[in-house]
Amino acid sequence: MDIYGQLKKELGQLADHYGLAGDAIEVKVKPLSPREAIGKPEEQDYPIIKGRERLMEAAFRGAAGQAFTDKFGNWQGTVRDLIHMDLSDNLRRAVFVASLNAILRGLGLAEGTVHCKDGDPRRCGQQCAQKLQREHDSPTITMIGYQPRIFASLRKQFMVHVVDMDPDNIGRVVGGTKIVGPRQTDKYLRKADLILATGSTLVNNTIGDILRAGKPTIFYGVTIAGAARLLGLNRYCPLAM
Repeated sequence: MDIYGQLKKELGQLADHYGLAGDAIEVKVKPLSPREAIGKPEEQDYPIIKGRERLMEAAFRGAAGQAFTDKFGNWQGTVRDLIHMDLSDNLRRAVFVASLNAILRGLGLAEGTVHCKDGDPRRCGQQCAQKLQREHDSPTITMIGYQPRIFASLRKQFMVHVVDMDPDNIGRVVGGTKIVGPRQTDKYLRKADLILATGSTLVNNTIGDILRAGKPTIFYGVTIAGAARLLGLNRYCPLAM
């Protein structure tokens, strides 16, 4: 599946239906500071606080949409510009994905496009573990993208493998689990009964590997809010705003 081509096609159809293709209809995108993005969580081990990532926020008709990325900057343009945007790098994909989230939020077609703050990431991890315990029978989970609070809750109840792209995390042993790098993605996708993947895979262009694995998959986070709505992907982000 050409995911980005499909998303552009869907956005084009929405633009035609809702009359969004005019030059007067603009989207503005900017990176947020860690404080703006996630407030003041007690823990300081999130990638955004460590400086590995930033949260890009798009504004469209008073609605906000966000996307995590390791490449960030300001952008302003029209919906037409987004439909024709070259999505060959993480910065432009982040602009497109954040904007898509804002547009769908503004149209009332997506919810939970703004990241939770302060103590909510910890509660999110607890709720995620409770959800999987209710809905799945002791699966082996491969987590794509190390989210500390979700992992901390999951490892108490499940066998969890973790794949991450952050060089500072690769090789670390956390809670008895060694975090492995992206070169081992296929190996650990094969081991999984269930894949729990960060929506940021939509920005860093690794989402195709996950979908091709053909395993039950839950995407977490705000980044994939709009794409999950348009493509029918299973997304969990209970405390997003």
